[in-house]
Amino acid sequence: MNKTIIIAEAGVNHNGDIETAKKLIDAAADSGVDYIKFQTFKADRIVTKNAKKADYQIKNQDKSNDSQFNMLKKLELTEKDHYKLIEYCKSKKIKFMSSAFDIEGLKLLNKLNLDFFKIPSGEITNYPYLNKISKFNKKVVLSTGMSNINEIKAALDILTSKKVSLNQITVLHCNTEYPTCFSDVNLNAMINIKNTFNVNIGYSDHTLGIEVPIAATALGAKVIEKHFTLDRNMPGPDHAASLNPTELKSMVKSIRNIENALSGTGLKTPSNNELKNIIPARKSIVAKFKINKGEKFSIENLTTKRPGNGICPMKWNDIIGKKAIKNYEINDMI
Repeated sequence: MNKTIIIAEAGVNHNGDIETAKKLIDAAADSGVDYIKFQTFKADRIVTKNAKKADYQIKNQDKSNDSQFNMLKKLELTEKDHYKLIEYCKSKKIKFMSSAFDIEGLKLLNKLNLDFFKIPSGEITNYPYLNKISKFNKKVVLSTGMSNINEIKAALDILTSKKVSLNQITVLHCNTEYPTCFSDVNLNAMINIKNTFNVNIGYSDHTLGIEVPIAATALGAKVIEKHFTLDRNMPGPDHAASLNPTELKSMVKSIRNIENALSGTGLKTPSNNELKNIIPARKSIVAKFKINKGEKFSIENLTTKRPGNGICPMKWNDIIGKKAIKNYEINDMI
């Protein structure tokens, strides 16, 4: 069975505090996810000082300060923090990963020798950034929020222009609104991405609840990413649209159940566990009334009843019109 990779997106929900980050690792490890993901950036390298916050950031955080720079400055993780969190993840038997938002961040993550690069949706049109990743010869997970099919193609062309091959890339369908309303999910676009580019697909979810990631798994997602937090009431841009630890654990359990449900051969045959139910559930041809030897079987004197260890009712037309070779009482199997 091909296991779906589940990424618990801690993002910046640590609020810049290393101890909170460790508590997030504890919760993610307890939920059974494969990876916990943070974000690697320096505010002065990714945003101008007068850049406005997104609407959802204003709604979910301090409304008196509309500067992205001031918000992000408080949410940075140092290089030293990265090493501490990696070691802590190892102690909790969960894998660490992070999304970089600039080339210096990519260099750091490459030095940390992580399993793959996770490209956030906002970088899908960042040529220098994508070009840098193309030189690393490492697996890539590409989020596609806010993008159209042509922008995805352009990004894939850049990523595969050097050392990265298409089979090393998983493309995540995504909607970059926090939270995403169900009518905006457009989950079939994930299938469209797969059919258009012949790539592995996944889904990065920002809806409230766990239904859509579960549905995405059923549709073939190889990677699921979902924001989570210790408490949705904490201050910060992403907490309100995140799962709490209990919900995260429930999502993981549901996804694993769906994987098991998809793990069969695909051929329609009875499972070993249901074979024992054939006789008690199916029917046989039986006498509806008393039938005397030599009397013809007819639709008037025959019927079908359980159990199914007699003549199968699919042979009904073969039996009608034949003569009884013995006497039958009501409910006797023919």
